[in-house]
Amino acid sequence: MAEPTERRNFYGRVHGKTLRASQKDYLANDLESLRLQGVAPSENPERTPLDLAAVFETPRPVWVEVGFGGGEHLVHMAARYPQVGLIGCEPFVNGIAMLLGKIRAAGVTNLAIHPGDARDLFDVLPPASVDKVFLNYPDPWPKARHHRRRFVTPGYLALLARVMKPGAEFRVATDIPDYVRQTLEELPKASFVLDRQTGVGEAWEDWISTRYEQKALREGRAPHYLTFHRAA
Repeated sequence: MAEPTERRNFYGRVHGKTLRASQKDYLANDLESLRLQGVAPSENPERTPLDLAAVFETPRPVWVEVGFGGGEHLVHMAARYPQVGLIGCEPFVNGIAMLLGKIRAAGVTNLAIHPGDARDLFDVLPPASVDKVFLNYPDPWPKARHHRRRFVTPGYLALLARVMKPGAEFRVATDIPDYVRQTLEELPKASFVLDRQTGVGEAWEDWISTRYEQKALREGRAPHYLTFHRAA
């Protein structure tokens, strides 16, 4: 049984522009059936680990996307790899609504959603249970005094390393050079090994460009793609 979770500060956005009627419909009718139960501390104060085989109705590889934005990549991966169970973490309500619309349109059934802080999910995932993790265009927190809020910091990475299997793959995509710098500095300290670092036109074979990447390209910022694995 995990230790009770300490109180945490959360700095990301939760609400944005007014939702369309269709998005309100997705949230009202689709979210609850896709939402992971027992992740929020209020639902699971003892932090009992999730039964992932029960979540996906059968034992299967589990992949996690941290901050799925509008959901393009997450749904693409779910459709391409139906044998995998995917979990998407995102606290931003507008992004959740966009994802739900894409799930309904694509008809994928191998997805679960945690609409909140990824750290709460990591608390209740069993140790060494995750086969692959994606971090695509995370919030850059560009001011130096805010760099401690980035995902690639010791607090997040320790939790991430605990839940990933030895040899599991961690992919990072960003258009911020300083985020690359911090990623390359912090990941080795957290038991991750760099396998590959590439740039424009050299993403992963199964990559789908997201709206955040397209915005970066329009504004003249070059994407960076980094692949790590969890050390044994």
